[in-house]
Amino acid sequence: MDTFSLIVTIGVALGFTYTNGFHDSANAIATSVSTRALTPRAALAMAAVMNLAGAFLGSGVAKTVSEGLIATPTGQKGMGILFAALVGAIIWNLITWYFGLPSSSSHALFGGMVGAALAGGTTVYWSGVLDKIVIPMLTSPLVGLVVGYLVMVAILWMFRKSNPHKAKRGFRIAQTVSAAGMALGHGLQDAQKTMGIVMMALVISGDESYGDEIPIWVKLACAAMLSLGTYAGGWRIMRTLGRKIIELDPPQGFAAETTGASIMFASSYLFHAPISTTHVITSAIMGVGATKGTRAVRWGVAKNIVMGWFITMPAAALVAAASFFVVQLVF
Repeated sequence: MDTFSLIVTIGVALGFTYTNGFHDSANAIATSVSTRALTPRAALAMAAVMNLAGAFLGSGVAKTVSEGLIATPTGQKGMGILFAALVGAIIWNLITWYFGLPSSSSHALFGGMVGAALAGGTTVYWSGVLDKIVIPMLTSPLVGLVVGYLVMVAILWMFRKSNPHKAKRGFRIAQTVSAAGMALGHGLQDAQKTMGIVMMALVISGDESYGDEIPIWVKLACAAMLSLGTYAGGWRIMRTLGRKIIELDPPQGFAAETTGASIMFASSYLFHAPISTTHVITSAIMGVGATKGTRAVRWGVAKNIVMGWFITMPAAALVAAASFFVVQLVF
């Protein structure tokens, strides 16, 4: 196996993780920045550290990505398929970042994998795509919406007799913890997705076998790139999540982050399902906002975001398929 193609593929995978970091850093911290619980730089630094820690908390999601979605392609063609999948995901990430649309980096990656696999004549495990990607993609936002609403209702009831100013100050402090939990869940979910891709590349090259433990250098490299990307910050998307859906106050921010973090940990440990941090936090913000009445949520912005979710996988798949044909032509 050509070592050069392995190095290039791993390099592009780490590049994807970096774009994932700056694209999705908003998920972890937009709510705490918009409620002024944390300054943007402090929030980004905290998110970067927690992303790094979260990456070492498990490997179930990585296993799903590397073994459960497409048959491992072989040889140079296999590397070409992985390379094209990553290029498709990166290009879609950059397009949605440019327009400030919080689409899912995860689904861009999965769309890229499916598109490149189909273009390269590799088997797609459609049952795996359905069980681990499509069903969680549809259910996690609904769960986020309902749980976010219920958590907020519980908070409003529990603190109904307390001084509003004191309560807000307390929740502002509590938000540093909930934002940290959100960033930890982001690391647990999103660093592992790239670990799965790097493991596929190492299996194709013959350097690793299926069932092997993920090497520590792979975990470190993926976690570090996600953290660097997070610290670079995704200001455009942060604006959409933090301000345009609803105007958040600290109790709402705490409720949304707690909901998002809980769902990410549950999906990682119970189902090994790679869900979208973007879907979860956005729907949790909507659920929390709905406790103020349906008019409190700017549903027009929400509709644009949901449309972004549905076009992400097919769009990334098309870009990845086109990238595969370009790779075939050039090499």
